[in-house]
Amino acid sequence: MVIWERAAYEGAWVQPLLDDLARNRPGDAVRRKIQELQPNPLLRLLDRWRPRSEIRSWSDGLTGERITGKRLNSLRSRGWFTLHAIQWASGADIDHLAIGPAGVFSINSKRHRGKSVWYGDAAITVNGAVQRHISIGQSEARRVSRALSRRCGIDVPVRPVISVVHAAKLTVKNANPPVLVLAVEDLGRVLSGLSPVLQPDQVAHIYGAARDARTWAA
Repeated sequence: MVIWERAAYEGAWVQPLLDDLARNRPGDAVRRKIQELQPNPLLRLLDRWRPRSEIRSWSDGLTGERITGKRLNSLRSRGWFTLHAIQWASGADIDHLAIGPAGVFSINSKRHRGKSVWYGDAAITVNGAVQRHISIGQSEARRVSRALSRRCGIDVPVRPVISVVHAAKLTVKNANPPVLVLAVEDLGRVLSGLSPVLQPDQVAHIYGAARDARTWAA
């Protein structure tokens, strides 16, 4: 028996796939990396609390992705689909993808616990140090757009988003930023509040392509 998945709004039905990325949990790619770095569960647990350990750094990232993923998943009731830990053939991954009435968004989760994050015209600083979040996010969005456009047979614009988790302060000094930089608590409100650009059948079509692992295999 084939079970169909239905969106929260009328008219969008999508069929599950054998290799279905909708099964991915937020942070799955990071979990695999952590297990690769330390296969022993006990040592892995100890390393999560050891200062300056590589596993502790990855674990911080995992926490950020789980929090961002939970916020994004809450958008389902407003007509959105979300995917997590989408892996490219190269081994790199997309943290999150949100597809809904306002379009398609590739979302990078960045956990900067207790730090001050500032976003100006073209750069993000964390405690005054310049980061590459903006250029990386833009490059990823372009790559995602090419993959989805090729698979869907239509132009699929993708907008990059940075989800900032656990920062002490986030300041955005840009009225019309090329990349949306948002505190994780504001993700759902901001994305669902954007003007609609896609019809339900378009959302379902793009989501059907995005959840198929073959889309990202090239």
